[in-house]
Amino acid sequence: MSEQSFHLVCPHCQATNRIPATRLSADPKCGKCSQALLTASPRELNAQTANKVIQKNEVLTIVDFWASWCQPCLMMAPEFKVAASQLPQVVFAKIQTDKYEQAAAPYNIRSLPTMVAFRNGREVARQSGALPSHQIIQWVQSLQ
Repeated sequence: MSEQSFHLVCPHCQATNRIPATRLSADPKCGKCSQALLTASPRELNAQTANKVIQKNEVLTIVDFWASWCQPCLMMAPEFKVAASQLPQVVFAKIQTDKYEQAAAPYNIRSLPTMVAFRNGREVARQSGALPSHQIIQWVQSLQ
């Protein structure tokens, strides 16, 4: 019987790593650059990295779609960061929709901020509107 493993995209060098499930909580490092794969903080995605992170990560990945002109987005940003620090085995990421429109377009974002949960490249849930960190944490935990 083989042990379950997950693919994780390195937030530093973008290499895809295969990590045994039992090692996800043991601060796994990238096989290419030796940096932490799970950073417990949101990573900024751009047009080049968004698709890879969303499609290749097999662990729960929460993406915050936001814009620089959006006041609720700016209010939620520190709350999203707190939630990421509380859920270190979940990948948290952000896409600035006014800067990387083509990265956000495939996900049909109609309001900001919108958080979309992905697993194995598929959308599993969506939540629109600014939330405090405890509600973000509750929402993410309901998806695990």
